[in-house]
Amino acid sequence: MTETVLDGAIDLLLGGSCVGCARPGRLLCPACRSELPAAATPSWPTPVPPGLTEPWAAGAYEATLRAMVLGLKERRLLGLAQPLSRLLAAAVACELPRGSLVVLVPVPSRSQVVRARGHDPTHTITVRAGRQLKRGGFEVETRRLLRLRAGVLDQAGLDASQRAANLAGSMQARAASVRHLLRRHPHVRVVVCDDVLTTGSTAREAQRALEAAGLDVVRVAAAAATTRRLS
Repeated sequence: MTETVLDGAIDLLLGGSCVGCARPGRLLCPACRSELPAAATPSWPTPVPPGLTEPWAAGAYEATLRAMVLGLKERRLLGLAQPLSRLLAAAVACELPRGSLVVLVPVPSRSQVVRARGHDPTHTITVRAGRQLKRGGFEVETRRLLRLRAGVLDQAGLDASQRAANLAGSMQARAASVRHLLRRHPHVRVVVCDDVLTTGSTAREAQRALEAAGLDVVRVAAAAATTRRLS
C-alpha cells in the first residue's frame, strides 16, 4: 500500500490530518517529517540568565515544529510524542561526550496543568528520548528529580523578567532520590530537558535546584527554541 493510499485510509477512518500542512492522513505526513531538523545547535536566549549552562535545541519554535509541540501539549495528539522525542534526543546527544551516566531530568509541570491536560508531555518526550539514546549506545536514565513549590503561576503571557521572578526558588530537588542516585553513580552528568526553550528562566531554575543538591548539570536540552532567541 502506498503512503498516499495509507494516509487516505487513515483520514477516512480517523479523520486525521498533518499538523504541519493539513494533508489528510497522518498527524505528521512524510513530507513534513522529512523537513524536521536532523541535528541540534546551541540556542542561547537573549538575555541569557546568569549562570545558565549551555542550552541546545533541535529547531526553531515555528511552523511545523510549533504545531507539533502545541498538538501534543494542548490537543493531546499523542502520536506526536515520538517525533518530538527524536528532536529532544538530538539536543541531548549532539557533541555530548560519552562516558559516565547521563540522567535526563524533565522540567516539572504544575499538577493542575497535568490534570487538566490528562498527561505530562515534557515527561513523555523525555522518557522516549532516553530510550532512543540508550539504543544509540548512551548510558542514560530518566529521573523525576525536581518538584515545584506551591505558588508558581502559569508562565504563558509573562515576559522574561516576570518569568524569572515567578520561578525564583520555585523548584526543589527530591533529596532522597538524589542521594540514592549519587550513591550509585558519583560522577553522573545531568541534562535538564524541556519541550521549548523560551527565556531560559525555567531551565535556569531547574539547573539551580539540581546543582544545590550536588548534581553536575552539563546541558539544557529542548526540542525547540523560540526563533528570536536562536543563536
